Amino acid sequence: METTATSSRVLIGKRVLITGGARGLGKEFAHAAARAGATVVIADILEEQGKATAQQLSSLGVAVKFVALDLAEEESIRHCVEESVAVLGGLDGLVNNGAIATGIGGKSFEEMDTTTWDRVMTVNLRGTWLMTKFAAPHLRKNCGRVINLASDTALWGAPNLLPYVASKGAVIAMTRSLARELGEAGVTVNAIAPGLTRVEATEYVPAARHQMYEQGRALSRAQYPEDICGAVVFFLSEGSAFITGQLLAVNGGFVMH
Repeated sequence: METTATSSRVLIGKRVLITGGARGLGKEFAHAAARAGATVVIADILEEQGKATAQQLSSLGVAVKFVALDLAEEESIRHCVEESVAVLGGLDGLVNNGAIATGIGGKSFEEMDTTTWDRVMTVNLRGTWLMTKFAAPHLRKNCGRVINLASDTALWGAPNLLPYVASKGAVIAMTRSLARELGEAGVTVNAIAPGLTRVEATEYVPAARHQMYEQGRALSRAQYPEDICGAVVFFLSEGSAFITGQLLAVNGGFVMH
C-alpha cells in the first residue's frame, strides 16, 4: 500500500537514521523514507537480519545501509550515531523506533519482575534519550527532525503490559521536553503512537487482543506498517517544519485524543 505522502519525493537530500530497522515497522519506515528520496541508515541489534534487510532494500534501488546497535549499551549508541553520520555525511532525521515489545506481556503489575522492568526502561526510554543526545549536535546543524515511536497503549492504559506502557508514556512526555530544548536550533521533535500493528513482533499477541483493536477502531480493520509510513515521512519533511512537541495517534481511530 503506497500513499501519496510516501510516493512523493519530499525527502530528497535528507539523511535519516532509523533504529529497530531490521524488520517490522523500522524496515517499512526505511523503505518509505528512501522512496521519498532520503538516504537511510537502519540500526538494529539483529545484525544478520539487519544486513539482509539493507541488502534487500538496496536491491530495490533504495539507498539503505546497516549499522549495528544495542540500545541497552551507551557506547554502542554513541558508536552507531558516529558511524551513521560518517556513512551519511551528516544527519537530518532520527527515527527512534527501536524498542522491546515482545515477551513482556501477560503479567499483572504485581506479577512483573524488576529485571524485566529495568530492561524495558533501559532500551525503550534511556535508549531513546541517548540516541537523541548523541544525534543532537548533528541535527542542530541542519534544523533536523526527531520522531519518537510511542504507542497508543499509553493513551488508553493497556493492562498486563505495564513496563511497555509506562516506557511509551514516558517517551511521549520526553518528546515534549526535548522539543523545548531543541527548538532554538530549529530541530523538531514529535511522537507517533501506533495502534497494535501486524508485524513479526506482535505475532505472539493473543488473537482476542487483535480482534479487540480491529473491532474497536473507527476504521475497523487490521493495522499494518504501511499505515504509519505517511506520518513518518511527513514528520521528516519540510512540511512539518513548524510542528513540534506533538503526539499523533495513528491507530484507525481506536483512541481519539
